[in-house]
Amino acid sequence: MKATVIATFFGAFLVCAYAAKEATKKTKKAKLYVPQIDCDVKAGKIINPEFIAKCPPGCQDVKHRVYGTDIYASFSSVCNAAIHSGIIDNAGGKILVQKVAGHSGYRGTFSNGVRSLSLPRWRESFLVSEGKPRKGVTYPSTLEYSSSKSTAVKSEPKKPEQDLKATKRADPPNASEKTSEQGDIVHKEYQTSPVPTPATQMATTTPTPTTTTTDPSTTTPKPTTTPATTRTPTAAAKTRPDLHRVRDIGSSSVHPAYSSVVAAASRQVQAAQGRGQNTGIQRQEPVATFRRTASSPAHLAMETDLWKPALSLFDTGFSSKEELNPKPLESISQGNPNCKVDLSFLMDGSWSIGKRRFQLQKQFLSNVAQALGIGSAGPLMGIVQYGDDPSTEFNLKTYANSKDLRNAIEKIPQKGGLSNVGKALSFVNKNFFLDANGNRGGAPNVVVVMVDGWPTDRVEEASRLARESGINIFFVTIEAAAESEKQNVIEPNFVDKAVCRTNGFYSINVPSWFSLHKVVQPLVKRVCDTDRLVCSKTCLNSADIGFVIDGSSSVGTSNFRTVLQFVANISKEFEISDTDTRIGAVQYTYEQRLEFSFDKYSTKQDVLSAIKRISYWSGGTSTGAAITYASEQLFSKSKPNKRKIMILITDGRSYDDVRVPAMAAHQNGVIAYSIGVAWAAQDELEAIATDPDKEHSFFVDEFDNLYRFVNQLIQNICTEFNSQPRN
Repeated sequence: MKATVIATFFGAFLVCAYAAKEATKKTKKAKLYVPQIDCDVKAGKIINPEFIAKCPPGCQDVKHRVYGTDIYASFSSVCNAAIHSGIIDNAGGKILVQKVAGHSGYRGTFSNGVRSLSLPRWRESFLVSEGKPRKGVTYPSTLEYSSSKSTAVKSEPKKPEQDLKATKRADPPNASEKTSEQGDIVHKEYQTSPVPTPATQMATTTPTPTTTTTDPSTTTPKPTTTPATTRTPTAAAKTRPDLHRVRDIGSSSVHPAYSSVVAAASRQVQAAQGRGQNTGIQRQEPVATFRRTASSPAHLAMETDLWKPALSLFDTGFSSKEELNPKPLESISQGNPNCKVDLSFLMDGSWSIGKRRFQLQKQFLSNVAQALGIGSAGPLMGIVQYGDDPSTEFNLKTYANSKDLRNAIEKIPQKGGLSNVGKALSFVNKNFFLDANGNRGGAPNVVVVMVDGWPTDRVEEASRLARESGINIFFVTIEAAAESEKQNVIEPNFVDKAVCRTNGFYSINVPSWFSLHKVVQPLVKRVCDTDRLVCSKTCLNSADIGFVIDGSSSVGTSNFRTVLQFVANISKEFEISDTDTRIGAVQYTYEQRLEFSFDKYSTKQDVLSAIKRISYWSGGTSTGAAITYASEQLFSKSKPNKRKIMILITDGRSYDDVRVPAMAAHQNGVIAYSIGVAWAAQDELEAIATDPDKEHSFFVDEFDNLYRFVNQLIQNICTEFNSQPRN
């Protein structure tokens, strides 16, 4: 009996153990199914904010465009960006993609056999990393696209799609709330819809899916830069470092100018307290693309039915119009329309400046705000204070008139710490000029750095990255390093290393804080001189581009229309206006005809319509005479601050000499690109092209293959622009 009981007990134990083992197997995490995407899939077309995907082999191709380095604009090819970053090679593989907020600038580089392009700004970005799941994150087995594209997704049958959602966070309720380097990226919801092709434009509208950009602090590794500390007013100053002196003036030696400043400031504070302070007007701004207003996506939608849909370069998956519900605005000044800039002041809050000089600095900023004429149609101004770490006092959209802005400046308390200017410039480049912070896209980005003496960190690298993002950097340096400090100066010529040009336009030195008021007007005049803000110019908005088009008999009517399509697809990728890139065109046979000049059309829609209207001429082929004609009729009227780019398309050998006219054009500053088709002579193409020939001349055997050079041509133009010396 005893043996039976033991046997029964042991059997029950085995059954329980087996059941537990089976239960454990069932509770094990199911193997992640990784969907595959095609080489041409852009991150902006995928709604999921974070996903793992598999790239096929062969994605390392110039036609799969990439914009940025490390952080990529969302209309980049996901797989080619992964190759550029070194996560995978051309054999393909698994990658992890994380969506992050848009950036004010993307830097192009050549890495791992892929040339990425620079871009002034874009509304959404993404990061790529090794395709390993992050702990605690559930990944979708099927990717959700913003259009009805299904061929790029290979999903496992009967697996539910994972729903990844991010919490939307509202803007700060009042102007006193601050953001740090980590925290001023605000959640935004984008309404995304497929870009219609000509064949489907008249069809019924597809329901618009919604996606939410996730907070990088929860989905991406934290940046290496130190987050800005939250500022709290304090009566007691922290201990000053020995190498930084305090230049406060005792009460017995107050300068008369300072007394008048303090008295004026006191009167302003009392008046403000009597009538109540305005905490500022919160405004909702439209999300700006890198395209200007004159060439809005709405215009592009009208253009697509003129040309082949397959040749649309920037098919991003975002809708042409954002759905906006702006709040009512009160007391908004239109501002000075002749000074439309987005301006950030880097305010020196270090201990070396002292309390009295900090007050003088605030008065200076207040006077500048008054002189600028802040308003929605003019300049907008925000302030970042730096010490050990930078932090945003208020951004571009916080205040819409000079009065409220001046009141807010008066309330800013001093942060203290060292003078880490390099860290502050890096912070502004990454965080300040975002759409969520009021950046308007069409207005130049300007940073004015206030420095008392000398920085305590390096500024060269941070300044270079900011300049490449299209930010114009000005320095206002007050006084200089004392004799005891000179041995600690890290970069004696830091201003020349930081500003856009070393010609004196971007730097102002003031011998004393008490003479700072004298430079208000000179600084305002320079900041508002948009024609000289060279760092806001990029490869897309800084050229006069003249097309020289072969209209000879050998081309034929059908092929001539293909050439015009090629011209249009190049033109539409530039920011066209009377102050940005301008387009002109010449057609030639034995004779030459000016189709339209640089100053004829100032919008992208008008330029594309003019290209469509060009009529085929027919005749002989005198390419040399055409180059001379273009130099005299087009490029002689180019603006001094524009790059002169000639793009010549021909299908045969010229009846006249091309070398002498081409050399004359080169000597006059014309950058010449030659595109040969069919019977074009290679030696002539190389003679026409600017050196090096291989980057400025192209040949294709058939007219129908011209479209292949659109990407490469724009990439070469941008690469050449970004490699220009600063001075």
